[in-house]
Amino acid sequence: MARSSFSASAVPAAAKAETAEREYDEETATALKLWVTLSRAHAALAAHAQDDVRQAGLSIGEFAVLELLYHKGPTLLGDIQRGVLVSSGGITFLVDKLAEKGLVERRDCPSDRRARYAALTGEGEQLLQRIFPVHARRIVEAARMLSSDEQRMTTDLLKRLGKGAAAQGPGK
Repeated sequence: MARSSFSASAVPAAAKAETAEREYDEETATALKLWVTLSRAHAALAAHAQDDVRQAGLSIGEFAVLELLYHKGPTLLGDIQRGVLVSSGGITFLVDKLAEKGLVERRDCPSDRRARYAALTGEGEQLLQRIFPVHARRIVEAARMLSSDEQRMTTDLLKRLGKGAAAQGPGK
């Protein structure tokens, strides 16, 4: 079996000098390299998004909710929760903050008294009409080093990776 070395670059140089480089089999080294590469790519792209969001006076979570509502229209709170990957308490907090800012309103569900919708207000719609095109252009620029075909291929591969990891569940 082929052996490969892998060292985490987050380790300070002084610690690296004192620590022997670890040896891993090729499968382990490849998976670890993928994880580090994905993490760095995510951090680099997220920095662009966070900068845009911060300039609009929003948190990344608030922006995620607004963006979902902007593209999908009024949405049940539970569906928003699944769409932006936060807890039910987190969605309540985010929607409360956005409602306080006048960007989102809650609406009753006519078919289920227990369910609630969130929807953009006129002010929320105007904000997203103004900031989303700028945000989208910034993400396009940040991803431009890959061709459109490479971006589609990467998306397909990452989707497959994510679904496979989710199917395994944590700790399996």
